[in-house]
Amino acid sequence: MTTTNPAAPAAPLAPPDPVRIAQTVSNKLPFRGEVAGLTPLAGDASNRRYFRIVLKGTPSALILMQLADPEGFKKSEEAVSGASAQIAELPFTNVLTHLQRTGVTVPQLHYYDREAGLLYLEDFGDLTLAEACREADRDRLVAFYRQAIDQLVLLQVKGTHPPAPGCIAFHRRFDVPLLMWEFDHFLEYGITARLGQPLKPADDAAVRAAFQRIAELLAGQPQVFVHRDYHSRNLMVDGARLGIIDFQDALMGPATYDLASLLKDAYIELDDAVVDGLVDHFLDGLAAHGQGWADRAAFRRLFDFTSIQRNLKAAGRFVYIDRVKHNPKFLADIPRVLGYVKRNLSQYPELATLRQHLAPYVVDLQ
Repeated sequence: MTTTNPAAPAAPLAPPDPVRIAQTVSNKLPFRGEVAGLTPLAGDASNRRYFRIVLKGTPSALILMQLADPEGFKKSEEAVSGASAQIAELPFTNVLTHLQRTGVTVPQLHYYDREAGLLYLEDFGDLTLAEACREADRDRLVAFYRQAIDQLVLLQVKGTHPPAPGCIAFHRRFDVPLLMWEFDHFLEYGITARLGQPLKPADDAAVRAAFQRIAELLAGQPQVFVHRDYHSRNLMVDGARLGIIDFQDALMGPATYDLASLLKDAYIELDDAVVDGLVDHFLDGLAAHGQGWADRAAFRRLFDFTSIQRNLKAAGRFVYIDRVKHNPKFLADIPRVLGYVKRNLSQYPELATLRQHLAPYVVDLQ
């Protein structure tokens, strides 16, 4: 997979055409409806926009995803560099079709207006896992997270086997270049941009060498289907269901990646005893599908190293979103993700050199 620098933020999207939306809802969905209202929803860090379509005469609603041009129309050969198959399909719809076969809870796509770049999706509501857990007691929180892990086990096991060459996730992977690009993203924004100066040459060489070893460790693991952003704001609590969204960047990677994303989350911090129990619940789930890890201590070490990579990347990304996309709302989450990194660096003696050369530049790691 080739890696490139993040694209500059696109110009703001023009609002979708309400007349076109009304005609689509009336004539082109699996059911007929009449639009009662169109409400913008809070977006993520992407260039997509989301709206809720309220329908007359029913409590049901739709989610409208508006794609940024050219995001909605790029050919898959741009998203799947070097792939033997030419999958000329929107990544979101391509991965959605694959995930529907696994049994995980993903939104139903009612209609894709390709010309306008509008997707009409099932509505999972507004309650994210992060929000649901904010006021939950410990037992309720653990129950939510066990449900999220049950979905993750299914996604990983059924999403990986049998292989699906028609799904673009099978044509891109967390290889060493991609993992190192993400480490470099942290150095560029988490240190140079945040501090106003880069690492000194000796520190830079030592840090990059340590990053390289971690990247080689993660890239050398057996490859499974990875959501890539499996965290508490991409899991929607819809009654008894837990819906999964934002999966269009899926790829192949280590079994620990999505688990680290979920349990070492930028938005909600779990205590160590809860994390330990949930890691065991994940491994028990894999074992029930005949994919157990005999050496659970080795899995936990890999989980912690994955968390270091994931959370350093997140710290850099949050600064990038502030400096380049002019959206500072993620800056408050940087101390949390770097707190995870600090604890992991202190836990493993083999990472002492990395901590020694990195911590002087990052106050949260000191």
